[in-house]
Amino acid sequence: MRIGLVLAAGGSVGVAYHGAVMAALEQATGWDPRQAEVVVGTSAGSLTAAMLRAGVPAGDLARISEGAPLSEEGARLATRGRPRRPRPGLLDVLAFRPVSDLAVVLQALRRPWTVPPRALALAAMPAGGIPTTAISDGIDALYEGAWPEKALWLCSYDLRAGRRVVFGQAGSPPALVGGAVAASCAVPGYFRPVSIDGRRYVDGGVHSMVNLDLVAGLGLDLVIAVSPLSQAAAWGVPSPALVMRRPLRARLGAEVAALERAGVAVVAIQPGRRVTSAMGFNPMDAARRGAVSRATRAGVRRWLAEGVQGRQLTRLLKAEAARSPRAERPAPARRGTA
Repeated sequence: MRIGLVLAAGGSVGVAYHGAVMAALEQATGWDPRQAEVVVGTSAGSLTAAMLRAGVPAGDLARISEGAPLSEEGARLATRGRPRRPRPGLLDVLAFRPVSDLAVVLQALRRPWTVPPRALALAAMPAGGIPTTAISDGIDALYEGAWPEKALWLCSYDLRAGRRVVFGQAGSPPALVGGAVAASCAVPGYFRPVSIDGRRYVDGGVHSMVNLDLVAGLGLDLVIAVSPLSQAAAWGVPSPALVMRRPLRARLGAEVAALERAGVAVVAIQPGRRVTSAMGFNPMDAARRGAVSRATRAGVRRWLAEGVQGRQLTRLLKAEAARSPRAERPAPARRGTA
């Protein structure tokens, strides 16, 4: 089977959710997510995608969030490099700017028809001062200047052009993997926009939190979409988080339906009530990562064993694991930038 992974935005708790989902899938079915034909990542999903393509075992993605010892393979990779959580200091707070891109705002005043409305809104937003170098430096050290041979697509948004950019795709701007991950994670108003080859980029979730449309037309047999910021249930306990999660669930449902109309089988994995409770309202709250990871692993294992779609996915992945050799660490093969 040709299986694609699409990992959506989600902040710090999203990183924990993605890692726990990958670990639970492998533990329950034997299928190694590193074997996916293509991995698409947006924001938090880009970080998990890059770690998988670098060869980090799925179980170690969960262990990192839970503060548990890494496997021998994961520990060996960690000696080369690993991303760190940006820790803002006073100088980062002082680097805050009231406008993200004054040039775009001025251009919109002079020639409003040349600036897309979304680009103008983002350019007029305050620019965060927190740098993403802690993320990019660790990823670049892990990849040692290469880009993986198997497809790794990282979604960002060109602030000035007002359009989505997918690093790793043919024809995309040149970038190191670490820079592409940082650009995908640069939440507007929180992180500093990331400059690559003279262009400024912000979080790919600006275009779509999932970007599921990218895998249409690839001839995939199955797409597994993981969405930390939506929710599995149509309704939930009234809370501030519900205001965010319900619209994102609807948007994911629309993207899934469009892909299914194109003839692609899709399984969407979204957090249930216990996991959303563990996540809280602030996606950037890294203190919750351990609790989120543990609750997610338990919830996904239960869904794979008891849910109708979960049991179907288990059968498919077990059959694929039986057919496929165990994944070797996919060493990056293309030197330089994407």
